[in-house]
Amino acid sequence: MTIGSEEKKVPLYQKVKDLIIGHIQSGDWKPGFQIPSENELTVSLDMSRMTIHRALRELTADGWLMRVQGAGTFVAEPKPQSAVLSLRSIAEEVRSRNGKYSSKQILMTDEKATAYIAGMLEVELGSMVFHSTILHLENGTPIQLEDRYVNPAVAPDYLEQDFQDITPYDYLIKVAPLSNAEHTITAIAPEADQAILLGIPAQSPCLLLRRRTWSGGKTVTYARLLHPGDRYSLGGTFQG
Repeated sequence: MTIGSEEKKVPLYQKVKDLIIGHIQSGDWKPGFQIPSENELTVSLDMSRMTIHRALRELTADGWLMRVQGAGTFVAEPKPQSAVLSLRSIAEEVRSRNGKYSSKQILMTDEKATAYIAGMLEVELGSMVFHSTILHLENGTPIQLEDRYVNPAVAPDYLEQDFQDITPYDYLIKVAPLSNAEHTITAIAPEADQAILLGIPAQSPCLLLRRRTWSGGKTVTYARLLHPGDRYSLGGTFQG
């Protein structure tokens, strides 16, 4: 990592910010990537620690980075520029089309938060979080694979729920009323085990919706919702 001598009127901390944003926008540093530490940046860029600290602090406040206590600083998930979807239960969506909704519970456990999940849920590294994986079906055909992490401090009884009767969304919206949300949509190819669960050929195009929600200032959940591209569409209505 180097910073040129041109544009000397630009503050040094801004040059550091521009350098890091450049790595992110180019795709060199993807979401979840752990960037060099303050000490490493101080040495490699030959700048004061105060300059580096200010740059990282402002990039974190702007949503480019997330800092996890005891683990380091990571590239954050990109935040959407505008709301393109309303939040709605997948079961409600299916039934609104007169379809038959059902689900299969793949995973329901508690586990220690990795650095990335700790950052997304804004909890301490290594603290216990809830993790569920549920396959949602419409008329017997898989339409969504939901991989969700939940903050136990907000929904302590999450693992005790029977998600054959209700969806995680239905439950969480009751115990932790929504105050804020963010989501991003990406076109991807599924991993091998995901393709098997969804009943689609490997490398089939899918839509991945990443979503975080908050209630009362606390992060409630981080979910990755994977949809087969030929079975599901995402959209919304808008008023100018």
